[in-house]
Amino acid sequence: MANITAGMVKELRERTGLGMMDCKKALVEAGGDMDKAIDDLRKASGLKAAKKAGRIAAEGTVLTKIAEDGNSGIIVEVNSETDFVARDENFLDFANKVLEQAFSRRESDVATLMAGDLENAREALVQKIGENISVRRIQILEFANVNEGIVDSYVHSNNRIAVLVALKGGDDSLARDIAMHVAAVNPVVVRSEDVSKELLAKESEIYSAQARESGKPEEIIEKMIQGRLRKFVAEISLLDQPFVKDPETTVGALLKKAGADVVSFVRYEVGEGIEKEEVDFASEVAAAAGL
Repeated sequence: MANITAGMVKELRERTGLGMMDCKKALVEAGGDMDKAIDDLRKASGLKAAKKAGRIAAEGTVLTKIAEDGNSGIIVEVNSETDFVARDENFLDFANKVLEQAFSRRESDVATLMAGDLENAREALVQKIGENISVRRIQILEFANVNEGIVDSYVHSNNRIAVLVALKGGDDSLARDIAMHVAAVNPVVVRSEDVSKELLAKESEIYSAQARESGKPEEIIEKMIQGRLRKFVAEISLLDQPFVKDPETTVGALLKKAGADVVSFVRYEVGEGIEKEEVDFASEVAAAAGL
């Protein structure tokens, strides 16, 4: 029997787009012959799914689930190529299966979660729908003990933005309000001291270049830079932001009044960070027509 290495499986997966188990099986059956394994997989219906693996899936849905005792929650993003498919019942059923299995197994690693029945279900769905479908990311927030804190969520009505919030103190209603605020305002960090030095340095460089165009003295320019940095930090820090349901009150003040504090939050927006392919339909039609 040929020695099938992890590197061989990885190469075959990259060349075909199929699941790890399918690739390993094909290599075993082909006696380690990469070309034969590819030929065998080309004859199999599963490769129909792989042919779509390179297409950009930047639409889709986000889902959350909260434990009954309220001490943990999970958030998942599942992608499709088009918004039309993102509303398809078969796609949504698959997304909910991913959510339920990730929740029951407390599994946030996508590759581990998909190594089995879920990957088979994904490939079958790709064949049925005709679009690339992918599970992009999963995250869990939880407290070790039931009485240690509260986790709650908010999913916007378009199912494109979802938030998990972990709160110490307060109640689930407050946690949900904070989650809704995060969905609407999109803070970067919980508190100002959480802003990274790298981000501050980047913004400082930008503000410095802008300020020096004013031609003002260096000491004035430095004050301008520091003032803009303070404003920037306040704008991206959750606790310093005006609460979306009552702009006269900051989120920090709201939490303090309730004797609560935000431990962490996770905000997913469908397709964020994915570079979408720009399609020039006029040129595409002209090319197809040979013009």
